[in-house]
Amino acid sequence: MTEEEIKKTIFKLLKQIAPDTEPEQLQPDDNIRLKLEIDSFDALRFIVELDEQLGVETPEQDYGKIATLRSLVNYIMEKKK
Repeated sequence: MTEEEIKKTIFKLLKQIAPDTEPEQLQPDDNIRLKLEIDSFDALRFIVELDEQLGVETPEQDYGKIATLRSLVNYIMEKKK
């Protein structure tokens, strides 16, 4: 899976969780939750959906490692290796 495919999946899921936002406008180092004003419940829903869509497992202790778009994409790419 390429970086672009991962980003498309991330953006699609974020749009479902926060339909009034523009996830495509995220910069690599933006904090996803803060920038899109996503609460903790929706953030958890996003991670669960992302795990299901991409076939990865993100343990709770790793949530802090995936706060920005760049860190999330890198994390997923590592998991998919």
